Amino acid sequence: MRILGMAERFDKLKKPRFIDFRLRRRDKDWQVGEIVQVVYKARSKQREVLGIARIISIELKHFYTPSPQGRRITYQEAQRDGFDSEEAMEKWFLKTHGPRVRQEPLNKLTLEWVNDADTKRGVF
Repeated sequence: MRILGMAERFDKLKKPRFIDFRLRRRDKDWQVGEIVQVVYKARSKQREVLGIARIISIELKHFYTPSPQGRRITYQEAQRDGFDSEEAMEKWFLKTHGPRVRQEPLNKLTLEWVNDADTKRGVF
């Protein structure tokens, strides 16, 4: 089971279904039906497992740059992902991941919590 790291305790994680945008993986990209462990601060001593989720859909998305792959990220999607706007989201992605964000499409992952009673989501 792979880890889906979260840098913040986004409000979106309190919902039964949530979205998350990720760059495509170079080794083995995310797959529909894949079970992932959602972890807060995955690479630190404060690491905390928030729960187990299943990827239920994947869409290719991009920011403003024209791309033959996927559709443009909308204002509503950026808000659902925890940002104030597409511009704020793009700025964060550029700061975190660099120019790859403008060169490649992103995966829009839609996830749902698995075995909701066992997740630690209520501890937020």
